[in-house]
Amino acid sequence: MKKKLKILTVLGARPQFIKSKPLSDLLRKHHHFKEIIVHTGQHYDFSMYDIFLKELNLPKPDYFLGVNKGDNLIQVSRMLNRLKEVIEKEKPNLVIVYGDTNSTLAGALSAKEKKVLLSHIEAGLRSFRLDMAEELNRIITDRISDLLFAPVKEAVSNLKKEGVTTGVYLVGDVLYDVLLKFKDYIDREFIKLKKEFNIQKNTFLLLTLHRAETVDNAFSLKLILEAINNLNLKVIFPIHPRTQKRIKEFRLDRLLKKIYCVNPQSYMQTLSLIKNAYVVLTDSGGVQREAYMLKTPCITLRNETEWNQTLEFGWNRLVKVERNSMMNLPEILKNIPLPKKYVYIFGKGDASIKILKKIEEFILK
Repeated sequence: MKKKLKILTVLGARPQFIKSKPLSDLLRKHHHFKEIIVHTGQHYDFSMYDIFLKELNLPKPDYFLGVNKGDNLIQVSRMLNRLKEVIEKEKPNLVIVYGDTNSTLAGALSAKEKKVLLSHIEAGLRSFRLDMAEELNRIITDRISDLLFAPVKEAVSNLKKEGVTTGVYLVGDVLYDVLLKFKDYIDREFIKLKKEFNIQKNTFLLLTLHRAETVDNAFSLKLILEAINNLNLKVIFPIHPRTQKRIKEFRLDRLLKKIYCVNPQSYMQTLSLIKNAYVVLTDSGGVQREAYMLKTPCITLRNETEWNQTLEFGWNRLVKVERNSMMNLPEILKNIPLPKKYVYIFGKGDASIKILKKIEEFILK
């Protein structure tokens, strides 16, 4: 029997594990490929990670590096050293990285240093803010990748403007693949959540906050929570461990009195809440996309987004985290339009199949 080609997938944050599911399933059934999964350990809350692992039936990582402390440079440096050891041992034919985390950058740099082909899934996204670590991670990874899989047309345009055209493919969003795969579970989850949280479809707001620029800034976090307190609809707020820690640290607990705080939800529960909410308020890139995919209006509490087409087609609206904008939030919610037309900007749910075909063409030739 011919020896299988090795594909090393580097993951570190929960969203990356979720997004890897469809392609990982395909790779593990493939006659010519063997997938090796490396968990860098970047996400520190392992109880949340375990929930996602079991719920989505994700494959257990082959390597766990345990790198979850230190600033960005220290994290990347430690991951890089340990990833190089894994690559030296496994000798993969291709390394796959997802998104824009420290794990993404470390995986990309280690692949290039060891002269291994590199594939970047979710290539070409830009916030155009070089003060964000994620933006630097995206740009560097895209510049050194051999295969760049773009989720939306805008991402392809961004790469073209930067002079990156070779190996670029518009495939759609792997997150949409995941969502379609589990759509029946999403509906079943809401039957339970209605009773647990005493809610009905389109009668509540869903709030999610976790980004460092939002929750690590006492002024920004206070502005958002004060504004949310002025809303008339019930607000369901699954509190991320990082956010909960900052709320206590900044002594903002008093601002949670009118907010229905709940523990972090599983992935299916989160999707169910997004689908059935009147409006989603978030600082998360993933939640913006999921809201669009589930046809739920979204308000993004940030100064910019990497997903501008969600704004263009009317399902998403940017509200800056500044006093005037936050004070106007109740009025904004009153005038949320529901677009008459729905444009499938994220593809048709076959991104992972398209990615696999390109990988086959690239390394089986």
